[in-house]
Amino acid sequence: MSEIKKVVLAYSGGLDTSIIAKWLQDEYQCEVVTFTADIGQGEEVEPARAKAQAMGIKEIFIEDLREEFARDFVFPMFRANAIYEGEYLLGTSIARPLIAKRLVEIAKDVQADAISHGATGKGNDQVRFELGAYALMPDVQVIAPWREWDLNSREKLMAYAEQHNIAIENKKGKKSPYSMDANLLHISYEGGVLEDPWAEPEESMWRWSVAPENAPSEPTYIELTYEKGDIVALNGQAMSPATIMAELNKIGGANGIGRDDLVENRFVGMKSRGCYETPAGTIMLKAHRAIESITLDREAAHLKDELMPRYAKLVYNGFWFSPEREMLQAAIDHSQKVVNGVVRLKLYKGNVIVVGRKSESDSLFDESIATFEDDKGAYNQKDAEGFIKLNALRLRIAARKRQAK
Repeated sequence: MSEIKKVVLAYSGGLDTSIIAKWLQDEYQCEVVTFTADIGQGEEVEPARAKAQAMGIKEIFIEDLREEFARDFVFPMFRANAIYEGEYLLGTSIARPLIAKRLVEIAKDVQADAISHGATGKGNDQVRFELGAYALMPDVQVIAPWREWDLNSREKLMAYAEQHNIAIENKKGKKSPYSMDANLLHISYEGGVLEDPWAEPEESMWRWSVAPENAPSEPTYIELTYEKGDIVALNGQAMSPATIMAELNKIGGANGIGRDDLVENRFVGMKSRGCYETPAGTIMLKAHRAIESITLDREAAHLKDELMPRYAKLVYNGFWFSPEREMLQAAIDHSQKVVNGVVRLKLYKGNVIVVGRKSESDSLFDESIATFEDDKGAYNQKDAEGFIKLNALRLRIAARKRQAK
């Protein structure tokens, strides 16, 4: 510990990291530098400055990373249609590499001896933070208090906070709040009644969306314009990536879109139940697949679908900066050169319904061939006979062998 003179802490201002800031000062007798990232969590990040100052912290970094997060992390991931275990849209997973990137950059700038984070020793985030940090700064020293201290429950943390006069929001008597994580892509909930996978979430828990049954009785129609696989406009109005996501969160949440309750397999080996609100991401995934459906070649689209689970697993497990993720990204981005056009969606009581898609320059949909009416010779239906017989050849040979026995 004596070798650690300065530590950069990923600091949210919440329960865990507020306690960690004080704990680092006391246990390591070191200077603490805090870094707070605004990645669209929907809450003011500036109060983190006052909390840090109250603990005597001199170097405080508070940065607006919303555009970088959306442009360089979320949008590339959605070009891949990434979804983990068929349900999870990777909202927490994709935020960690950006935070790790800025952590090590700040550590270099202030000549810190180590970095620190508030991820527990049971979770995925410790892996994501540290894999990201090591990929960018291979000799960095990491302090993970949850793997060192004995404050191993929310109740002990609350008691520690009370003992050291650390202010904690959402405190309800002695009851601990949910463990929540929010950014432009989602908000997650863990702990409390959610630790019983049979228990239905409390309606009061949800923050971004109305219950689908309470959503408006009239549908909301929107149009999303795509260029090279990325959304560039909403209802014809050009917007930045972060602005588009913020708007889709509002529109989707108002229509009851984006709630999910799932049990996932953590990288460390355990199963974990969590609830998520991902209004923008739910809309983006549906819309992106719709525009790909008319612009991507069949085999290119099918290959993307085969690669996607591997890509999603890399993101979930913290390998954003790995060569294999970058290799997959290069292939995915190449496929997106033709993913241009407009998708029209109907949002209704928790549902995202595709009602139209068009691409003036890159559509592969040929109405003259696909029509059920007279195609005027655009497609020779007699060609299908040889096609079918060639594909049936191995099946017919096997059937003959069986019949001969």
